[in-house]
Amino acid sequence: MLARVFSTALIGIEPYLVEVEVNIEGQAFKYATVGLPELSVKESKERVISAIKNTGYRFPPKRYTINLAPADIKKEGAAFDLPIAIGILAALGFIMHADLEDYVIVGELALDGSLRSIKGALPSAVGVQTKGKKGLILPAENAREAAVTGGIEVIPVRTLHETIQFLNGERSIKPLVVDVEKLFKRSQKYTVDMADVRGQAHVKRALEVAAAGSHNVLMIGPPGSGKTMLAKRFPSILPQMTLAESLETTKIHSIAGMVRSEGLVAVRPFRSPHHTISDAALVGGGRIPRPGEVSLAHHGVLFLDELPEFQKNVLEVMRQPLENGEVTISRAALSLSYPANFILLSAMNPCSCIAML
Repeated sequence: MLARVFSTALIGIEPYLVEVEVNIEGQAFKYATVGLPELSVKESKERVISAIKNTGYRFPPKRYTINLAPADIKKEGAAFDLPIAIGILAALGFIMHADLEDYVIVGELALDGSLRSIKGALPSAVGVQTKGKKGLILPAENAREAAVTGGIEVIPVRTLHETIQFLNGERSIKPLVVDVEKLFKRSQKYTVDMADVRGQAHVKRALEVAAAGSHNVLMIGPPGSGKTMLAKRFPSILPQMTLAESLETTKIHSIAGMVRSEGLVAVRPFRSPHHTISDAALVGGGRIPRPGEVSLAHHGVLFLDELPEFQKNVLEVMRQPLENGEVTISRAALSLSYPANFILLSAMNPCSCIAML
């Protein structure tokens, strides 16, 4: 008994299709996941088995082999739970195979069969669109984010049972459609505004020049002079984001799991990391590289308060993103590039030697 389900994964911010192949044979229970699965994918075994049983389906003791192709790329994350469960049920004969080729499926399963949100819904939807698939089946919490791409059916589901009923034609689920232009305009609201600032005419003039020319800024002044307050309001005088910029920024925030319920980042991001931040957290990194603060500030502002307190090696790694507008993270297995085109704002107190004069 063999079944094939399509899912999707990410390399950096670029999506690629993953074929989830499930083969069931024999009479003795054995469960194996192959295709370079990371620990979170291997642990899906317990979630998938519990979800299938708690949804009311029989899980016979057989040999289950799950292959995630292409097998030469590491797979990570819990988003493979739902496609693996669907593949197993299809191989057991509980799901008709007719529509499995048309849809890409992602989702994390809870033990009771309900679905939890995932990271990277927007770039996953873009990948589905470019590969010519009919639609994307994913948790309802991520549906609005994925629907901003347009051009594909976005099917929101809340449980494994709902997904099975939809694939078997027993339940009709209306694809979620989002008016992107309307959503984009409605979300273009800043919580703070430079118009709230009274006085500080010379600083505001300097920030206006910096905003007009995309210049980096260093503010020097005593504590309480308003450096941080002005920095937080700086994005409000930058040109409004275009829809293309918004989608590109949303992709990065989606990978980091930071997209809000609106599903779109429509205002220029403002990132203000603490001075104890590591170089990997600032520019991105980890065993499987993730975007850092410089990428989360893409098309927006990166604010470094108390600049002299940052470690020298942390400031040194910012050279590439400041010069090239992107950051490249190299590991033994792969090399990834994340966009990092931002305006750098920094602030510091006057040097103590100046204060003594």
